[in-house]
Amino acid sequence: MGSATREALSAARAELSALGTVTLATAEELFSAGRIIGASSQLLTLLSESNGGTGAQDSADDADKKAAVTAVFGPKFGEQTIRLLHSVVDHRWSSQDDLLAGIEELGLRAAAESAGKDVSIETELFAFATAVTSDPNLELAVGSKLGSSEAKVVLVTRLLEKKVSAQTLTIVRQLVQQPRGRRIGELLRTAATIVADQSGLAVATVTSAAPIATEQLARLQRGLATSYGREVKLNLVIDPTIIGGLRVQLGDDVIDGTVSRKLSDLRLQLAG
Repeated sequence: MGSATREALSAARAELSALGTVTLATAEELFSAGRIIGASSQLLTLLSESNGGTGAQDSADDADKKAAVTAVFGPKFGEQTIRLLHSVVDHRWSSQDDLLAGIEELGLRAAAESAGKDVSIETELFAFATAVTSDPNLELAVGSKLGSSEAKVVLVTRLLEKKVSAQTLTIVRQLVQQPRGRRIGELLRTAATIVADQSGLAVATVTSAAPIATEQLARLQRGLATSYGREVKLNLVIDPTIIGGLRVQLGDDVIDGTVSRKLSDLRLQLAG
């Protein structure tokens, strides 16, 4: 992620925080806007191009981008969405894909803000990710480049409607419609991480060869919370192929103490 994207994301998040109460409709509209922009090379180029001038020229370019947003989305989207999109195009992004990713992230964070305290979107996303990655046919159906977006939306709606929150269903529908070259498992994990972050949480995936005792999980959770300075939610994956030990992944950080990893390291040492 380039420095321009980091600054643009920071500004967009601040704008979202300044809105106060956010509805799920805002998240849905942001997702829709991202798909519309992504499907139009002309609009994407206009909104993502770097301002080449200085001073008055930059201001004029920013005004043109905001005017384009208002013209395209103003008639059908709410004030909150337009305000957030104005913030997005008011800043430089390192690439066109970063701009689309930024709009999607805002939608994810807006969905998290719209959920009640009794809703755990990240847990629901993880459960669906586990179901998808454990069923090759389902993974192909929702992640294949060959299937139509409409068919994928129908499928995930049939699978998840009335079983998960409206926020989770909205997010999954977005992910299968605009994957941007990413695999479905990666999409769901990234979305869960962003949603958790918006709620002040971190999500750690713990992989074990067998079920772990509740007391051991609680100790691990407390230790991670102390290390990362925030509450940590644990998602447990059972994978007998690791033989023993634990693998813990939290964001980009990975602690791999599995027996399979140690055996692999030993083989490399012997081969060398």
